[in-house]
Amino acid sequence: MQWALAHIKRTHLTDLKILNDNIQQSNHQWLLTEDRKMAVLTLPHSFPLQSVNCRSNGGRRRCTVASRKQELFTDLEKIRIDKSALKIEEACSDSELWATSLLRVRSFYDFKSTFGIQDHKKYLAEREFEALKERVSDTKKGEKVSCINATLPLSHTKSFPEELCSSCKFSHDGEDRVVVGTLDLNQCLSLPNEITGMKPKGIGGDFARAYLSNVCVAHECQRNGLGFLLVEKSKLVAQDWGISDLYVHVAVDNEPAKNLYMKSGFVYESEEAAWQARFLDRPRRLLLWIGVPNNYNW
Repeated sequence: MQWALAHIKRTHLTDLKILNDNIQQSNHQWLLTEDRKMAVLTLPHSFPLQSVNCRSNGGRRRCTVASRKQELFTDLEKIRIDKSALKIEEACSDSELWATSLLRVRSFYDFKSTFGIQDHKKYLAEREFEALKERVSDTKKGEKVSCINATLPLSHTKSFPEELCSSCKFSHDGEDRVVVGTLDLNQCLSLPNEITGMKPKGIGGDFARAYLSNVCVAHECQRNGLGFLLVEKSKLVAQDWGISDLYVHVAVDNEPAKNLYMKSGFVYESEEAAWQARFLDRPRRLLLWIGVPNNYNW
């Protein structure tokens, strides 16, 4: 009888140990998956953010790119927005950059329901916020970064999810607004781990080339043309900087993003080697290019 009880006790402890090991392994795999979900382009496609170092002309600065997340919504879940209240401008305050960081975390990561998820989201948002502040505050010649946002007054977002309005809200000139779309314009020779553009050639290429990154629109607000308007605004800012050649990277299977950029005038220039995409554990990228006229007209 005592032998049988001891056997049952040992079996129970073994089962508990196996269960605990499985839970730890599952948590480790989840964290590894979230950290690897890095970035390239978006509209319905998105780039998760991971801050990385970008060297340009001997300087050191941080750039953020992103990786694709598949999230499907029905037409009924899409929200029609009032474009008369829409503003597409460069971010100008820390509160707006914080709201932008929260939108990027919301757009670029696919979180599973698990204990501590809110703490993990906050950690990711804080990391992106600090990196974004550093990038946009860098005033070195030839290394400008601008965060361009699409925002709506809070009063025009009554049909929006409460979570989107509360997390992506900021105040400007006494008015509460919500960030519903964003991108970065990066003046540099290249972005980390990405295909490098070939234009312009010769002297001046250090300052006349720029890349778009972190392009995303809140899932519920897609199909309102916000991505197109953000890209058009980035062309105007690039023109003000003296940029002649604008680039963007896009995953080969991201049809919505490719359609957006082609509609905006981008054309194919080159593509990533298959071995490089496998090495970086991500979908293969295309590099798209557009020339920025000296006098760009809307």
